Amino acid sequence: MEVGPADSYPYPRPGVLLQSGIVSQCGVRTARHNSGMSIHRSQLLQAFDSLLQPERFKDYGPNGLQVEGKAEIRRVVSGVTASRALIEAAIAAQADAIFVHHGLFWRGQDGRITGWMKQRLQLLLAHDINLFAYHLPLDAHAELGNNAQLGRVLGFAADARFGEQDLGFAAPAAFENVQAVADHVAQALGRPVTLASPGDVGGDAAALRPVRRVAWCTGGAQGYFESAIAAGADVFITGEISEPQAHLARETGVGFIAAGHHATERYGAPAVAAHVAEQCGLTHQFIEIDNPA
Repeated sequence: MEVGPADSYPYPRPGVLLQSGIVSQCGVRTARHNSGMSIHRSQLLQAFDSLLQPERFKDYGPNGLQVEGKAEIRRVVSGVTASRALIEAAIAAQADAIFVHHGLFWRGQDGRITGWMKQRLQLLLAHDINLFAYHLPLDAHAELGNNAQLGRVLGFAADARFGEQDLGFAAPAAFENVQAVADHVAQALGRPVTLASPGDVGGDAAALRPVRRVAWCTGGAQGYFESAIAAGADVFITGEISEPQAHLARETGVGFIAAGHHATERYGAPAVAAHVAEQCGLTHQFIEIDNPA
């Protein structure tokens, strides 16, 4: 589905909030064809790298061009994960390149090309489609990244960063209690959330305290909870919850909200891809692949 003012979008729209700090990332000459503008694969890679600066991050897998396809790129499809469903949708959309947050290759994975990995790679190679993937750099970008865009959707204006590699965001807030924050997040994202309340045990009065500061880090960032607590948060929002976080919430008086891994990370990829595509004169389409996570 196209991301544009006329489309009917069933979720909060992945928007692009551009401020003065973002300038054109595509300082290259484009070529015009009957089907529109095009640029070389290397120029698009340079544009993504210039914007996201992957060299700054210690990551779990390779950032940048993961699968090489055709040299000339006119149409870019963005999505959250390089799943077979997204690749097939990109083929149907006649994409020359796919831009995602979760690529195909990760540190420590089995290197054999069999099963689902063969199927995905086979589709990409058969249709000569480039795959660009950026993990932590896409989480971290100050205006277009997953955390910045989730903050936009939730109405939070970040004024601080925290945690390893400064991935976590924090902002002032004004909510009656942690349940009110959970209700707000659920309404904004259009899906149920899990709240580990500080009042789960013994009716702790912490559950009723006003929330004056929120912190968040998208995806599987439950390990950032203690850093969020140290940063002064009254509640922490991420995608997933593990067993220890409920205990920490009860014992520290800080609420923990798990709002879904996919659900919290579906805004950065279309924001970045739309921005770069506009700067480079390319066509962009965001394709949402439904995911209960």
